[in-house]
Amino acid sequence: MTAHALSVDGTYAVPGNRWDLVANVGAPPRTVSVVVPYYEQPEQLSMLLTALEQQTTAVTEVIVADDGSPTPPVIESPLTVVVVRQDDDGFRAAAARNLGARAASGDILCFLDADTIPEPGYVEALVRLPSLIPDAVTVGRRRHADLTALGHLPGTGDDVLDEPGWLVDAYRGSRNLLDADYRSYRHIISAVMCCTAAFFDEIGGFDESFTRYGGEDWELANRAFLAGAVLAHVPDAVAWHDGPDWAGRATAERRQHKNAEALSLLPLVTDPVARTHGVRYAVPDVTAVVHADGHSAASLLATVGSILAHGDVTVWIDGTDADDLLAQWGLDDSRIAPGRPTEDDVRRSRFGLEVHGRVVFGADALRRLESATPANGPACARIARLDASVTWWSWRGVRRARRWSPLLNEPENDVLTTLFGIVELDDVDVTIGPAQPDLSW
Repeated sequence: MTAHALSVDGTYAVPGNRWDLVANVGAPPRTVSVVVPYYEQPEQLSMLLTALEQQTTAVTEVIVADDGSPTPPVIESPLTVVVVRQDDDGFRAAAARNLGARAASGDILCFLDADTIPEPGYVEALVRLPSLIPDAVTVGRRRHADLTALGHLPGTGDDVLDEPGWLVDAYRGSRNLLDADYRSYRHIISAVMCCTAAFFDEIGGFDESFTRYGGEDWELANRAFLAGAVLAHVPDAVAWHDGPDWAGRATAERRQHKNAEALSLLPLVTDPVARTHGVRYAVPDVTAVVHADGHSAASLLATVGSILAHGDVTVWIDGTDADDLLAQWGLDDSRIAPGRPTEDDVRRSRFGLEVHGRVVFGADALRRLESATPANGPACARIARLDASVTWWSWRGVRRARRWSPLLNEPENDVLTTLFGIVELDDVDVTIGPAQPDLSW
């Protein structure tokens, strides 16, 4: 893995999550669209637009995405402001943000909630990294105050509300997400988030199945990270939320809300810390492909069974004899499918596995492979000295390499090696099974 950023036409591919490698690089000019989801917040929207007029870098346009307010917003601003509307069909902030993004023309999308008012240097600070690293996702510092009562951004002597301590600690402990890992999706807040329009489109925007408050930002951030995003917290990009954080609200209300949010996220986010209830979801953490060539029905069962024993896995059986071999199993298991997975099958999974040969995995084999491929590299592990082929990878690394391979004009595997690294392991508990293992009892 390289220790420097790779430059292409004024943009940079960085290894792992190393956004610090462009810390001293000046950002090129980009057009910026501020996307504002809105619902019956005229006073707050007015404060927001005034604050955007005072930014230290020019805002190209503001897209106000109205989530079906009974009275459409009335705009009084010298800025270019476009209002788009959707029907009032419940709380659909995710759909509203997508609606706003589709109407935007800027290179950079800067998402700001209508009740979140930026300080003058906010936009300049937040768009810097996405202007340099096109797959960067940045999050600002959201502070809290009773802006409705104050009538302005807090100044010296004004009362402010507490920031959520867990989030402050997370940013401090990760060096502002420089040390981001597979759980850092929890530290991206859509109210103060920024990315390029191209990357937002590539990953598919927000998931519009979220129709209540909360969760859509975690889901998007997790999917972005698995697509190879570079995550960064920008503490100088300060915006003030009008009111307290959820941690400052009633305990019973917060618990009910957070449980509803968790139930929405669990089918979509494969975080093992979250999936502890023994429930099976359609989206697996690991997507495995086992090639049926050279297998009997019995040896294939041994290989596939040893993979499924590791938990949150779906196995696809590929090869000309796959259907015939599977037919001998009397199969009724949603974790097993013929053929190969589609891109949609794997886009929310953290890891992939491909197996050629009669490999039988030991009890800790997949955990060893996972531990060898952390979020920021190496991104691929192969088992050395094995009379078969086993390749394990992080989808995060593979997708980053796929994105940059044509831009760098280098083979995908070379880009993967450069940006994340590849490792060979000789301490994984695997064996080669016989052509006809004894299945009797």
